[in-house]
Amino acid sequence: MTIRTNAPRLLDGPPIPVQAKLAAAWASFMFLYVYVDVLNFYKPGVVDGILDGLMWRFDVSPTLVTVVLVSVSIPAMMVALSMTLPARANRAANLVVASLLIPYSIFNAAGTSWEWAAFYAISIGLELLLLAFILRSAWTWPRTHAMPAGAETSDLRQSV
Repeated sequence: MTIRTNAPRLLDGPPIPVQAKLAAAWASFMFLYVYVDVLNFYKPGVVDGILDGLMWRFDVSPTLVTVVLVSVSIPAMMVALSMTLPARANRAANLVVASLLIPYSIFNAAGTSWEWAAFYAISIGLELLLLAFILRSAWTWPRTHAMPAGAETSDLRQSV
């Protein structure tokens, strides 16, 4: 026979706001994104290509570097936006940006050789898990019902 009590469980913590969960997920995504790029430098020929003015198979140009800067700054901006935007805009921004980053993350495996498949499978897999968490958190954002004005809220109204 099990006795149930209303005693608090020892490991319960306060609920974490959705904004904090989203910001933490975007920060994790950003760090993973950057570390994968840094580890990519250890692939044979990558640094030599950079020294020859090539990024992947593209000539390094101000336009290319600007596009890359914009793409890597999106997760960094989402950390701040997830904590500061109003709930409705926050939810929409997270749903849109995470959805757009899914194909972008998968594209990172384009042109890779079989010997690097595990590296890309793990890195892209982790990125996709984080994006799925972001999408789920934003999609299931708890709703609060509007409280109708009445006797319960009359003390909250200000005199005109």
